[in-house]
Amino acid sequence: MSQQQPAGVIHDIGYRGYDGPRLGRGAVARALYVHSLRGAFGLGRSARAKVLPMLLLGVMCLPAFIIAVIANATSSVLTELPLPYSRYAVVAQGILTIFLAAQAPQAVSRDLRFKTVPLYFSRPLERSDYVLAKFAGLSTAMFLLLAAPLLIMYIGALLAEFPAGRETTDVALALVGAVAFAIVFAGVGLVIASLTARRGFGVAAIITVFALSFAAISSLQGIIRYVEDDATLAGWLGLFSPITLVDGFQTWVLDASSSAVAPPPGSAGGVGYVLVTFGVIGACWALLNLRYRKVSS
Repeated sequence: MSQQQPAGVIHDIGYRGYDGPRLGRGAVARALYVHSLRGAFGLGRSARAKVLPMLLLGVMCLPAFIIAVIANATSSVLTELPLPYSRYAVVAQGILTIFLAAQAPQAVSRDLRFKTVPLYFSRPLERSDYVLAKFAGLSTAMFLLLAAPLLIMYIGALLAEFPAGRETTDVALALVGAVAFAIVFAGVGLVIASLTARRGFGVAAIITVFALSFAAISSLQGIIRYVEDDATLAGWLGLFSPITLVDGFQTWVLDASSSAVAPPPGSAGGVGYVLVTFGVIGACWALLNLRYRKVSS
């Protein structure tokens, strides 16, 4: 006779079923976006994690506050701000680079290091949703970091009774330029950070790419423009650094004041800067999707 197998037993260990609303893919992506944005400023994390981003935000706003005070103290002599809104991003590019280097690895490297990315994709979340949430979160953080000092300068200009229409137009165009800076910076930073699970390597690589490319390109532009007397070639070289690239983009598209050694060379150069700017953004999007296709497979 065959021996009867023991029957299975279901143990009640206290878990409760979920009978609330089941949110879908969009809600998950939005939650990840908000989490990424809050994380960039250390919100929802330890007090130690808040120190650097909040310190950088304060340092970013301090020159703008000083400019606003100077404008009000000398309003009888000055008729405009000492520094145009559109030049602030390039002048403060060192602070932007440090913030990006600190927060881009925090956004993606930790997920790679602790192998939590597959957990995200076990939910109704596509790879493109993950990339979009991280990209949008860091871009928004970079934009807020740039927008805050611009608004401080704008308020200072209004208090100094500079022409309101002119100042409003100028700051609006500068904010559009800030969007371009934020997206390009975030895209390049995330691509670099996604290549390594070690946060330290990501930080060093981002600082190296942004700082060295800006220093090298600016130096070459200065040599070619003032020593070789070739402003056209010097202008084209600006395509090879993220900072000078976006500065040239806003110079040509928004008619902003240029901070580069050499601006885009004519209409052809302006079109080239626009195409390369959008090309960099598209390439960062494609590379991030490709990177996470490999991670999740």
